[in-house]
Order: sequence, then C-alpha cells, then structure tokens
Amino acid sequence: MTDAFARARAENRAALVGYLTGFDPDRNGSLERIFAACEGGLDVLELGVPFSDPTADGPTIQAAMTRALASGATLSGALALAAEVRRRFELPIVLFSYANPLISYGPERLSRETAEAGADALLVVDLPPEHAEVLRGPASARGLGWVGLVAPTTTPARRARVLAASSGFVYAVSLTGVTGAPLDPSDPALHAGLATLRGASSLPIVVGFGVRKAEDVRALAGHADGVVVGSALVEAGQRGPAALGELVKSLRGGTLRA
Repeated sequence: MTDAFARARAENRAALVGYLTGFDPDRNGSLERIFAACEGGLDVLELGVPFSDPTADGPTIQAAMTRALASGATLSGALALAAEVRRRFELPIVLFSYANPLISYGPERLSRETAEAGADALLVVDLPPEHAEVLRGPASARGLGWVGLVAPTTTPARRARVLAASSGFVYAVSLTGVTGAPLDPSDPALHAGLATLRGASSLPIVVGFGVRKAEDVRALAGHADGVVVGSALVEAGQRGPAALGELVKSLRGGTLRA
C-alpha cells in the first residue's frame, strides 16, 4: 500500500483508486472487468463484497450488489476473487464491505483468509470507530490495513479517533449522501476539509463519493493523495470490459498535478 502511494507521489500525481463489486454480473464477468480496470491503470483496487442492505451506496452500486447476490456471490467467493487478482497484479487490494457479513463470517477467520488471499486492507463502511476493534484488532494482527472513513459531518473528536485507528490510508467522504451522488469537486469547503485531514494525519488521504470523470479527478488531485471512483466504473463495466478500461485510462490522465 505504501509503495503505491509513494509511486504516485514520485510521478507528481494522485493515486487512482477504483471500486468494483465482486460477482457483478457473475464471477467470471466481474474478473474480466476487474482485470480490465487494473490493466487500464488503477493504483489501488477496492473490491466490493456484495451485501443485501448497502445503506451507504447509491442506486448504481446497490443494483450491482443485487446482480452479484443473484449470481451467487458470497464472502468466501469474494476472497477467492481477490486471490485471482493477486495472482495477476501487484496493486493493493482493499476489501470493501459492511459490518454484518464480516462479523458473521468470524473476525479471526475473515482476517486470516483475507491475508491468505493477498488482500491488503479492510474498509468497513458502516462500522463506527467505537465498535471497530472487533474487526480491526484481528486484521491488524494479520498485517492488514484498516481504512477509516471521515465524513463532512464527523466531529473533531471522532475524527481524531478514526485517524488514530487507521492504517493504509484514510478515506475522506466528499459529501453528505451516498456513493454516486452529485459532487462539486471544486468546492472550497471540500478542499479545506481535505487540507485539515492532511494536516492531522501522516497517512495518505483519499477522497471519494461522487467522482465520475477525469475533470473531477483533476480538480481533486492537488488536494488529496488519492481519488476514488466507484459508481462510474460500475456503469462502464455494464458496457463491457473494453469501455471500463478506456474510462480508467481517462481517469488516470486526470490524476496528474499541474
């Protein structure tokens, strides 16, 4: 993980972090999409574990999770996908999920199998910091990173707690809403919030939610260490791996800093 952000920094650009849902539309189809995105130039992959109640996600990713579950997606299946990606690519893999399926799977088993699959970190979008240790502790013991989330509404005290528990990188949620919601990437308040985070943590600060095109990435690249694109990648994947790969190449072009 550290190396991926260091390489991007050495190239005077932000790291491109891409989200895709495992098993959307099915196992093999999702692998084709993931491979196309990685070949297109992702620096970090967020691999979504399908869940039946994805409250932080907008309609695009909700629909992707519905398709994935209908195709037979499971947590163990998602871990097998991560292992397939790891055999082919060296980029960091972040397992993106909700607390319920991870805790139900068993924190120790989850951490062991995630590490064995070659993934690098966990991002649990709905687990408050005061309850995170149930998963964070076993993950840390296996050498896995723990990606904390900070939203515009996060209080300073809570933010400090999230930052103290984080490793790998910190996910700055760009807006109050769900993934894929409209975003103004040039909003001075957003830039100020990112500056505050960068001043409060030595970890890379990665911004996401609502980032859709190269112009959005370009507007944020100078204010964060990385930029996440999710819903737009899922939509492009619906048009086929080639369209997805082309979008990733375009987004990668937006990561260069002036």
